Amino acid sequence: MTYTKRHISWEDAAALADALAAQLAPRRDEFRTIIAITRGGMVPAAIVARRLDITYVDTIGISSYEDQTQGEVRVIKTVPGNGEGCLVIDDLVDRGTTAQMVRQMLPKSFIAVLYAKPSGKPFADLAMEDVPQDVWIEFPWE
Repeated sequence: MTYTKRHISWEDAAALADALAAQLAPRRDEFRTIIAITRGGMVPAAIVARRLDITYVDTIGISSYEDQTQGEVRVIKTVPGNGEGCLVIDDLVDRGTTAQMVRQMLPKSFIAVLYAKPSGKPFADLAMEDVPQDVWIEFPWE
């Protein structure tokens, strides 16, 4: 697939993470833990954790990309439990492969992302902005 690149600035990423936190704020009491999907979810998870005043933050490590090609999914690090009380944050849901893996590991978690492509959107509980499948998003932390 040929991708159209879209560069995201630090300011735009932070603003979207702030908007995500604002949307989640009414549900704040449901979440005891924020889990960032490494590495892309770490920056937005830190912003959301700060805004929602959630001090327990952990990570799940899942690798599925090499350059711009999605390959074999590897779980690098997981967390215990079934996900109850966990807010899982990632920067993007593309095809949904990572989100599906997280849902298997933590079936009671709530998955929120900054950006969602059509193929992956059904696997996130909340997505702040939709993007076409053929857009390659370049985040400032990459």
